[in-house]
Amino acid sequence: MAAATQIETYRGVVYPWQLDHMDHMNVQFYTARFDEATWHFFAALGMTPGYLKQNRRGMAAVEQRTLYMKELHAGALIRITSELLEMKPKSLRFLHRMYDAESGEEVASSELVGVHIDTDTRKAAPFAQDIVRRRAGGD
Repeated sequence: MAAATQIETYRGVVYPWQLDHMDHMNVQFYTARFDEATWHFFAALGMTPGYLKQNRRGMAAVEQRTLYMKELHAGALIRITSELLEMKPKSLRFLHRMYDAESGEEVASSELVGVHIDTDTRKAAPFAQDIVRRRAGGD
């Protein structure tokens, strides 16, 4: 996957039980949706659950900045796209954009920094070369 390529990483719906006292989706559910999109995004980069388990690797979020632009209400259909903004030897920065799937309007975004870790040592570890190649468009 080349940098700045948006891919769809999530589709869902807002349920009534996810609303807060102001009658829109509570921030905890925006965060949960972005987290679910993250794992699909990582898999697209080659960091599938199998890769992480077999190679004793993981990803740790170290920074997250979320912007809320428009409220979502019960029944709203959600779509999230994700894109790689920057990849360093042991970390990456990426952006999720959440849309109201019916109107097409962007309703929230979340920019994150994740660190690739060795799950035995709990320290940052370089990305595997096949992941680096995939990011560069080599796959």
